[in-house]
Amino acid sequence: MAEFEIYTDSSANLPEELRKEHNIHVISYVMHVGGQDIYCYEEGTDFHQIAKIFYEKMRAGLEAKTSLIGEQRFIDAVSPALEAGKDALIVTIASGISGTWNQAVNAAAELEEKFPGRKVYVCDSANASMGQGLIVLRAAKLREEGKTAEETATWLWENTYKLNSYVTVDDLKFLRRSGRISAATAIAGNLLNIKPLIKADGKEHPQLMVYGKTHGRKKSIAALIEAFDANVEDAGGQTIAIAHADCEEDAASLAETLKASHGVKDVIIEYYDLCTGSHIGPGTIALFFWGKDRRTEAEKKSFLQRAKEVFLRDRDKGKEKGKEKNKEKA
Repeated sequence: MAEFEIYTDSSANLPEELRKEHNIHVISYVMHVGGQDIYCYEEGTDFHQIAKIFYEKMRAGLEAKTSLIGEQRFIDAVSPALEAGKDALIVTIASGISGTWNQAVNAAAELEEKFPGRKVYVCDSANASMGQGLIVLRAAKLREEGKTAEETATWLWENTYKLNSYVTVDDLKFLRRSGRISAATAIAGNLLNIKPLIKADGKEHPQLMVYGKTHGRKKSIAALIEAFDANVEDAGGQTIAIAHADCEEDAASLAETLKASHGVKDVIIEYYDLCTGSHIGPGTIALFFWGKDRRTEAEKKSFLQRAKEVFLRDRDKGKEKGKEKNKEKA
Protein backbone atom coordinates (compact mmCIF):
# COMPACT_ATOMS: atom_id res chain seq x y z
CA MET A 1 0.00 0.00 0.00
CA ALA A 2 1.29 3.45 -0.91
CA GLU A 3 2.44 5.42 2.12
CA PHE A 4 0.13 8.38 2.44
CA GLU A 5 -2.82 9.34 4.62
CA ILE A 6 -6.22 10.56 3.41
CA TYR A 7 -8.08 13.38 5.15
CA THR A 8 -11.48 14.91 4.47
CA ASP A 9 -13.89 17.26 6.21
CA SER A 10 -17.09 15.98 7.80
CA SER A 11 -19.19 17.18 4.88
CA ALA A 12 -18.09 13.95 3.18
CA ASN A 13 -20.81 12.20 5.19
CA LEU A 14 -18.92 8.90 5.38
CA PRO A 15 -20.58 6.08 7.31
CA GLU A 16 -18.35 5.15 10.24
CA GLU A 17 -17.79 1.56 9.13
CA LEU A 18 -16.47 2.69 5.73
CA ARG A 19 -14.26 5.35 7.29
CA LYS A 20 -12.67 2.76 9.54
CA GLU A 21 -12.40 0.09 6.84
CA HIS A 22 -10.50 2.41 4.52
CA ASN A 23 -8.48 4.32 7.17
CA ILE A 24 -9.85 7.77 6.33
CA HIS A 25 -9.35 10.69 8.72
CA VAL A 26 -12.27 13.10 9.21
CA ILE A 27 -11.88 16.71 10.36
CA SER A 28 -15.19 17.96 11.70
CA TYR A 29 -17.02 21.17 10.98
CA VAL A 30 -18.31 23.04 14.00
CA MET A 31 -21.85 24.41 14.33
CA HIS A 32 -22.83 27.26 16.60
CA VAL A 33 -26.18 26.48 18.25
CA GLY A 34 -27.66 28.42 21.15
CA GLY A 35 -24.31 29.88 22.15
CA GLN A 36 -22.58 26.50 22.09
CA ASP A 37 -20.12 24.96 19.66
CA ILE A 38 -21.12 21.49 18.46
CA TYR A 39 -18.95 19.19 16.36
CA CYS A 40 -20.77 17.83 13.31
CA TYR A 41 -18.80 14.58 13.52
CA GLU A 42 -17.34 12.77 16.51
CA GLU A 43 -15.83 9.32 16.27
CA GLY A 44 -17.64 6.64 18.23
CA THR A 45 -20.99 8.47 18.53
CA ASP A 46 -24.35 7.34 17.12
CA PHE A 47 -24.53 9.70 14.14
CA HIS A 48 -27.95 8.45 13.02
CA GLN A 49 -29.54 9.28 16.35
CA ILE A 50 -27.75 12.63 16.61
CA ALA A 51 -28.82 13.59 13.07
CA LYS A 52 -32.43 12.51 13.62
CA ILE A 53 -32.70 14.66 16.75
CA PHE A 54 -30.98 17.59 15.01
CA TYR A 55 -33.40 17.61 12.06
CA GLU A 56 -36.39 17.19 14.37
CA LYS A 57 -35.21 20.28 16.27
CA MET A 58 -34.77 22.17 12.99
CA ARG A 59 -38.41 21.46 12.18
CA ALA A 60 -39.27 22.95 15.58
CA GLY A 61 -37.33 26.15 14.84
CA LEU A 62 -33.70 25.43 15.76
CA GLU A 63 -31.21 27.58 13.86
CA ALA A 64 -27.55 26.68 13.46
CA LYS A 65 -24.62 28.65 12.08
CA THR A 66 -21.60 27.00 10.56
CA SER A 67 -18.03 28.13 9.95
CA LEU A 68 -15.23 26.87 7.72
CA ILE A 69 -12.43 24.66 8.99
CA GLY A 70 -9.44 26.86 9.71
CA GLU A 71 -5.85 26.40 8.54
CA GLN A 72 -4.51 25.47 11.97
CA ARG A 73 -6.93 22.58 12.38
CA PHE A 74 -5.68 21.05 9.12
CA ILE A 75 -2.10 21.53 10.27
CA ASP A 76 -2.80 19.86 13.61
CA ALA A 77 -4.58 16.94 11.96
CA VAL A 78 -2.05 16.25 9.20
CA SER A 79 1.23 16.86 11.04
CA PRO A 80 1.45 13.39 12.67
CA ALA A 81 1.42 11.69 9.26
CA LEU A 82 4.23 13.89 7.95
CA GLU A 83 6.22 13.35 11.12
CA ALA A 84 5.90 9.62 10.44
CA GLY A 85 7.42 10.10 6.97
CA LYS A 86 4.18 9.85 5.00
CA ASP A 87 2.62 12.19 2.44
CA ALA A 88 -0.99 13.37 2.72
CA LEU A 89 -4.05 13.94 0.54
CA ILE A 90 -6.82 16.28 1.68
CA VAL A 91 -10.22 16.18 -0.07
CA THR A 92 -12.54 19.09 0.76
CA ILE A 93 -16.09 20.21 0.16
CA ALA A 94 -16.58 22.13 -3.12
CA SER A 95 -14.59 25.37 -3.12
CA GLY A 96 -17.62 27.34 -4.35
CA ILE A 97 -19.62 26.28 -1.29
CA SER A 98 -17.06 26.89 1.46
CA GLY A 99 -13.72 28.58 2.01
CA THR A 100 -12.44 25.39 3.64
CA TRP A 101 -10.55 24.46 0.44
CA ASN A 102 -8.50 27.68 0.65
CA GLN A 103 -7.70 26.99 4.29
CA ALA A 104 -6.52 23.48 3.40
CA VAL A 105 -4.29 24.83 0.61
CA ASN A 106 -2.73 27.36 3.00
CA ALA A 107 -2.17 24.57 5.52
CA ALA A 108 -0.50 22.42 2.83
CA ALA A 109 1.93 25.22 2.09
CA GLU A 110 2.89 25.64 5.73
CA LEU A 111 3.18 21.89 6.27
CA GLU A 112 5.52 21.43 3.30
CA GLU A 113 7.70 24.23 4.66
CA LYS A 114 7.76 22.58 8.07
CA PHE A 115 8.40 19.06 6.74
CA PRO A 116 10.83 19.29 3.78
CA GLY A 117 10.57 16.35 1.43
CA ARG A 118 6.96 15.58 2.33
CA LYS A 119 4.04 16.42 0.02
CA VAL A 120 0.49 17.50 0.89
CA TYR A 121 -2.03 17.47 -1.95
CA VAL A 122 -5.39 19.25 -1.69
CA CYS A 123 -8.27 18.26 -3.97
CA ASP A 124 -11.53 20.15 -4.39
CA SER A 125 -14.19 17.41 -4.46
CA ALA A 126 -16.51 19.68 -6.51
CA ASN A 127 -19.26 18.13 -4.38
CA ALA A 128 -20.70 17.95 -0.88
CA SER A 129 -22.26 15.27 1.33
CA MET A 130 -21.95 11.73 -0.05
CA GLY A 131 -20.87 13.13 -3.42
CA GLN A 132 -17.69 14.16 -1.66
CA GLY A 133 -17.77 10.89 0.28
CA LEU A 134 -17.80 8.71 -2.85
CA ILE A 135 -14.79 10.63 -4.17
CA VAL A 136 -12.92 10.04 -0.90
CA LEU A 137 -13.74 6.34 -1.10
CA ARG A 138 -12.39 6.25 -4.65
CA ALA A 139 -9.18 7.89 -3.40
CA ALA A 140 -8.90 5.16 -0.75
CA LYS A 141 -9.41 2.48 -3.40
CA LEU A 142 -6.63 3.97 -5.54
CA ARG A 143 -4.34 3.95 -2.51
CA GLU A 144 -5.21 0.31 -1.89
CA GLU A 145 -4.25 -0.41 -5.51
CA GLY A 146 -0.81 1.01 -4.80
CA LYS A 147 -1.15 4.52 -6.22
CA THR A 148 0.94 7.31 -4.71
CA ALA A 149 -0.52 10.47 -3.23
CA GLU A 150 0.41 12.38 -6.38
CA GLU A 151 -1.13 9.76 -8.69
CA THR A 152 -4.30 9.71 -6.62
CA ALA A 153 -4.54 13.52 -6.55
CA THR A 154 -4.04 13.65 -10.32
CA TRP A 155 -6.84 11.12 -10.85
CA LEU A 156 -9.15 13.19 -8.65
CA TRP A 157 -8.26 16.42 -10.47
CA GLU A 158 -9.23 14.71 -13.72
CA ASN A 159 -12.41 12.95 -12.58
CA THR A 160 -14.25 14.68 -9.73
CA TYR A 161 -16.70 16.35 -12.11
CA LYS A 162 -17.90 12.91 -13.18
CA LEU A 163 -19.47 12.52 -9.76
CA ASN A 164 -23.04 13.79 -10.20
CA SER A 165 -25.02 15.29 -7.32
CA TYR A 166 -28.79 15.89 -7.52
CA VAL A 167 -30.82 17.27 -4.61
CA THR A 168 -34.38 18.26 -3.78
CA VAL A 169 -35.58 19.98 -0.62
CA ASP A 170 -38.90 19.73 1.19
CA ASP A 171 -39.28 23.20 2.74
CA LEU A 172 -38.00 26.34 1.03
CA LYS A 173 -37.71 28.32 4.27
CA PHE A 174 -34.33 26.73 4.98
CA LEU A 175 -32.91 27.85 1.62
CA ARG A 176 -34.28 31.31 2.41
CA ARG A 177 -32.65 31.28 5.85
CA SER A 178 -29.28 30.40 4.32
CA GLY A 179 -29.62 33.13 1.69
CA ARG A 180 -30.00 30.81 -1.31
CA ILE A 181 -33.43 32.24 -2.24
CA SER A 182 -35.46 35.32 -1.27
CA ALA A 183 -38.17 35.35 1.40
CA ALA A 184 -40.84 36.09 -1.21
CA THR A 185 -39.74 33.14 -3.34
CA ALA A 186 -39.77 30.81 -0.33
CA ILE A 187 -43.25 31.86 0.79
CA ALA A 188 -44.73 31.63 -2.70
CA GLY A 189 -42.98 28.34 -3.38
CA ASN A 190 -44.27 26.70 -0.21
CA LEU A 191 -47.82 27.92 -0.87
CA LEU A 192 -47.71 26.42 -4.37
CA ASN A 193 -45.94 23.24 -3.18
CA ILE A 194 -42.98 23.95 -5.47
CA LYS A 195 -39.91 21.77 -4.98
CA PRO A 196 -36.64 23.07 -6.47
CA LEU A 197 -34.29 20.70 -8.25
CA ILE A 198 -30.64 21.34 -7.40
CA LYS A 199 -27.40 19.99 -8.83
CA ALA A 200 -23.65 20.52 -8.51
CA ASP A 201 -22.41 22.58 -11.46
CA GLY A 202 -19.26 22.44 -13.58
CA LYS A 203 -17.59 25.73 -12.68
CA GLU A 204 -13.97 26.06 -11.61
CA HIS A 205 -15.18 26.77 -8.07
CA PRO A 206 -18.22 24.47 -8.03
CA GLN A 207 -21.52 25.37 -6.40
CA LEU A 208 -25.00 23.93 -6.02
CA MET A 209 -27.40 25.51 -8.52
CA VAL A 210 -31.17 25.33 -9.04
CA TYR A 211 -31.77 23.82 -12.48
CA GLY A 212 -35.54 23.25 -12.38
CA LYS A 213 -38.63 22.84 -10.24
CA THR A 214 -41.55 20.48 -9.80
CA HIS A 215 -44.89 20.54 -7.99
CA GLY A 216 -45.03 18.09 -5.12
CA ARG A 217 -42.76 15.64 -3.39
CA LYS A 218 -43.38 12.61 -5.59
CA LYS A 219 -42.54 14.53 -8.74
CA SER A 220 -39.37 15.97 -7.22
CA ILE A 221 -38.08 12.49 -6.32
CA ALA A 222 -39.09 11.22 -9.77
CA ALA A 223 -36.97 14.07 -11.20
CA LEU A 224 -33.95 12.72 -9.32
CA ILE A 225 -34.48 9.38 -11.04
CA GLU A 226 -34.80 11.09 -14.42
CA ALA A 227 -31.49 12.88 -13.82
CA PHE A 228 -29.93 9.56 -12.85
CA ASP A 229 -31.12 7.84 -16.05
CA ALA A 230 -29.90 10.75 -18.19
CA ASN A 231 -26.42 10.96 -16.67
CA VAL A 232 -25.35 7.68 -15.05
CA GLU A 233 -22.67 5.44 -16.57
CA ASP A 234 -22.35 1.78 -15.55
CA ALA A 235 -25.15 1.89 -12.98
CA GLY A 236 -24.59 -1.70 -11.90
CA GLY A 237 -20.83 -1.44 -11.56
CA GLN A 238 -20.66 1.29 -8.94
CA THR A 239 -21.93 2.21 -5.50
CA ILE A 240 -24.75 4.76 -5.54
CA ALA A 241 -25.28 7.00 -2.49
CA ILE A 242 -28.43 8.58 -1.09
CA ALA A 243 -28.32 11.14 1.70
CA HIS A 244 -31.46 12.28 3.51
CA ALA A 245 -32.29 14.79 6.20
CA ASP A 246 -34.63 12.65 8.31
CA CYS A 247 -36.81 11.21 5.55
CA GLU A 248 -35.75 7.56 5.76
CA GLU A 249 -38.81 6.14 4.03
CA ASP A 250 -38.33 8.32 0.96
CA ALA A 251 -34.64 7.38 0.82
CA ALA A 252 -35.40 3.67 1.12
CA SER A 253 -38.11 3.90 -1.53
CA LEU A 254 -35.75 5.69 -3.91
CA ALA A 255 -33.10 3.03 -3.37
CA GLU A 256 -35.57 0.21 -4.04
CA THR A 257 -36.76 1.86 -7.24
CA LEU A 258 -33.21 2.26 -8.51
CA LYS A 259 -32.46 -1.38 -7.74
CA ALA A 260 -35.71 -2.72 -9.17
CA SER A 261 -35.74 -1.03 -12.56
CA HIS A 262 -32.67 1.14 -13.13
CA GLY A 263 -29.79 -1.34 -13.03
CA VAL A 264 -28.43 -0.42 -9.60
CA LYS A 265 -26.96 -3.16 -7.40
CA ASP A 266 -25.28 -1.34 -4.50
CA VAL A 267 -26.64 1.66 -2.56
CA ILE A 268 -25.40 3.48 0.55
CA ILE A 269 -28.10 5.34 2.49
CA GLU A 270 -26.95 7.85 5.11
CA TYR A 271 -28.32 10.78 7.09
CA TYR A 272 -27.28 14.11 5.53
CA ASP A 273 -24.24 15.60 7.22
CA LEU A 274 -25.17 18.28 9.74
CA CYS A 275 -23.05 21.10 8.31
CA THR A 276 -24.54 21.32 4.81
CA GLY A 277 -27.80 19.82 6.03
CA SER A 278 -28.32 22.82 8.29
CA HIS A 279 -28.50 25.03 5.19
CA ILE A 280 -31.03 22.96 3.22
CA GLY A 281 -33.15 21.59 6.03
CA PRO A 282 -35.09 18.48 7.06
CA GLY A 283 -36.81 16.55 4.30
CA THR A 284 -33.92 17.05 1.90
CA ILE A 285 -33.01 14.03 -0.20
CA ALA A 286 -29.95 13.76 -2.47
CA LEU A 287 -28.71 11.25 -5.02
CA PHE A 288 -25.01 10.79 -5.90
CA PHE A 289 -23.47 8.67 -8.66
CA TRP A 290 -20.62 8.45 -11.16
CA GLY A 291 -21.63 9.42 -14.69
CA LYS A 292 -21.26 12.03 -17.40
CA ASP A 293 -18.84 14.90 -16.85
CA ARG A 294 -20.78 17.90 -15.50
CA ARG A 295 -18.57 20.41 -17.32
CA THR A 296 -19.15 21.88 -20.74
CA GLU A 297 -16.40 21.42 -23.31
CA ALA A 298 -15.24 24.97 -22.61
CA GLU A 299 -15.07 24.26 -18.88
CA LYS A 300 -13.15 21.03 -19.48
CA LYS A 301 -10.51 22.63 -21.72
CA SER A 302 -7.11 22.27 -20.09
CA PHE A 303 -8.85 21.71 -16.77
CA LEU A 304 -6.28 19.33 -15.34
CA GLN A 305 -3.48 21.78 -15.95
CA ARG A 306 -5.58 24.62 -14.56
CA ALA A 307 -6.46 22.61 -11.44
CA LYS A 308 -2.78 21.97 -10.77
CA GLU A 309 -1.89 25.59 -11.47
CA VAL A 310 -4.58 26.89 -9.11
CA PHE A 311 -3.46 24.53 -6.35
CA LEU A 312 0.24 25.33 -6.82
CA ARG A 313 -0.43 29.07 -7.09
CA ASP A 314 -2.46 29.20 -3.90
CA ARG A 315 -0.03 26.92 -2.12
CA ASP A 316 2.84 29.24 -3.05
CA LYS A 317 0.82 32.19 -1.76
CA GLY A 318 0.44 30.29 1.49
CA LYS A 319 4.19 29.75 1.66
CA GLU A 320 4.82 33.46 1.21
CA LYS A 321 2.27 34.16 3.92
CA GLY A 322 4.11 31.75 6.21
CA LYS A 323 7.45 33.48 5.54
CA GLU A 324 5.91 36.83 6.44
CA LYS A 325 4.59 35.38 9.71
CA ASN A 326 8.04 34.06 10.56
CA LYS A 327 9.61 37.47 9.87
CA GLU A 328 7.11 39.10 12.22
CA LYS A 329 7.91 36.58 14.96
CA ALA A 330 11.64 37.18 14.50
